[in-house]
Amino acid sequence: MDAWDRDVWQELNAQDKEKWMRELVRQLPEGMTYEGLQTFERFGQRTQTGVFIQEGQRFVFVPGSQVTLGWSQWQDGMDEKTSTDLHEAASNYGVQDVGMFLASQMSPVREVHISPMLVECETTSLGWIEVTEEEAYAQEHEDFPEALVAFKQSGLNEYELHLQFRLIRDNGGKVQILWFNEGIEIEDVIKEEKEAGFDLLTEDEWEYIYGGGCRTLFPWGDSFDYTLRLKHFGSLHHAENAERMSIDTGIDIDSDSNTDRDTDTDRTSSMLTGVNRHGYELELPNFFGVQFAGDPYNYELTLGPDGEVMPKGGDGGNLICEGTGPLLGYLPAASVFYRDVNVSELDWEELMDTLYYRRIIRLTNVGAE
Repeated sequence: MDAWDRDVWQELNAQDKEKWMRELVRQLPEGMTYEGLQTFERFGQRTQTGVFIQEGQRFVFVPGSQVTLGWSQWQDGMDEKTSTDLHEAASNYGVQDVGMFLASQMSPVREVHISPMLVECETTSLGWIEVTEEEAYAQEHEDFPEALVAFKQSGLNEYELHLQFRLIRDNGGKVQILWFNEGIEIEDVIKEEKEAGFDLLTEDEWEYIYGGGCRTLFPWGDSFDYTLRLKHFGSLHHAENAERMSIDTGIDIDSDSNTDRDTDTDRTSSMLTGVNRHGYELELPNFFGVQFAGDPYNYELTLGPDGEVMPKGGDGGNLICEGTGPLLGYLPAASVFYRDVNVSELDWEELMDTLYYRRIIRLTNVGAE
C-alpha cells in the first residue's frame, strides 16, 4: 500500500496523515515547516491534506495518482443554456461541429502517472517584481515620479505603464509598486528554483491539480456555471449588458470595479484596471487548496516534455476582446485542458507581462507502506 497514492491517502485517518506529514518535513528544503492538516472541498471533490509554510508562502501536499488527462468528447453533455450559448458563439466563427472545435482547443487524451508533490498555493509573477518607493525612484524612469504622485491623489485601484511599472492600491490604501523584470530568461528561473530545492509544474501536473482527474470540460462538469462571479463580467446576470457594451465600444467593463480595461490585444498604451477584491469563485482555493488566477488575461507557466514553455489557464484575453461573452471568453481560464494555440505568436517580453508560475517539490522517493 502506497500512502502517497490519492486513493489510499483519502482512506487514511487524520492521525495517520499527521504521521506521514511530520515524517515528510525531514526531506524538505531548510526553513519549511508543517502547519497541520486542513480540509478543502470544491466541485464535488474533497481532500484533507497537510499545509506547509516557507517564508510566508503556503504549500499543500497533493497525493499522486494514475489519471486520464486531455479532452476529446463530452462525458455528461451540456445543459440547454450552455449548448445554446456555445452553438451561437461558434456559429459566428463559421464552426459547424462544436465538439470537434472544442477538441481542437484542448490537450490530447492521454494516460499519465502523477507523482505526489508539495504545491505552492499561490503564484508569483514572472514579469513583475515588487520594489520599494526608493528602489523605484532609483530606476530614474522619467514618467514614474509624476505617475506616483497622480496615482496617490486619485481614486484608482491600479495603473500600469505598459511593460514599465505598475501601481496597485491595497484594501488599506497602501500603494504597491511593481517593476517590469525585463531580461529574465526561463532557463534562469528554472536553475534558480532548482538550486533552492524546487521544480516548476509540467502541463500534466497542472491539469491534474486543476481538475483532480475529472473527465469533464470544467472541474465541476460539462456545463458552464452561470452563477459564477467573473472578474471581467462581475455577476453573470449582468453579463448580457457587459457583453453588449464590449461589442459596441471595444471596452471590457468590470461591473464590480467600475473601471475600464483596455482590451486592445497589443496593449501598447497605459491601462487602468480594477484590482479584484471580490472573491471571484475561480480564484478561490480548490479541492487541493490550490488557488488559480481564474483570469483569461493571465497565463500560468508550465513546462512541456522537452522543457518548452506551455502556458495554461488563459489566452491573453483574446476571446473576451472579441466579444464572445462569458462562456467562450472564460473557456481558457475555466476549462481544465485548454491550450492556447496562438501563444507561439507572442514574443517573450509580451508573454512575461501576463505569465505567473508556482513552485513544487516532487516527492518521488518518499516511503511506502
